[in-house]
Amino acid sequence: MPAKKSAKKAAKKTVKKSAKKAPAKKTAAPPAGRVEVRNPNVPTYRSTVDGAKHAAMKKALLKVMPRKAPGLSQNEMFDAVRSVADPEHFPGGAKVEWWSKCVQLDMEARGELVREASKPLRWHRA
Repeated sequence: MPAKKSAKKAAKKTVKKSAKKAPAKKTAAPPAGRVEVRNPNVPTYRSTVDGAKHAAMKKALLKVMPRKAPGLSQNEMFDAVRSVADPEHFPGGAKVEWWSKCVQLDMEARGELVREASKPLRWHRA
């Protein structure tokens, strides 16, 4: 009998430990010239990136993203943004894919873009 009681206690302890949530991190304002970006897949994660490049890419994304479904797939989004990206910030299309994905995730986390439940994934404006 004692073995059964200790197994029940152990099960209760593991349930209690896994039910606890991590406290939300308090973040200070980002340094000058940088903006905080969010990720809808990991809501507690925050990072800072260059503000000028973020603004330029956001402008490009808003220019190419459709207002209604069906939206653009990731490859379609990369191709469309590459053609309108500001050459001052992205000379020769350098790092356009990384920046478009970074800003797309940030806009999605803030509710400015909507991820459609489709295969392949598609996004459009909210």
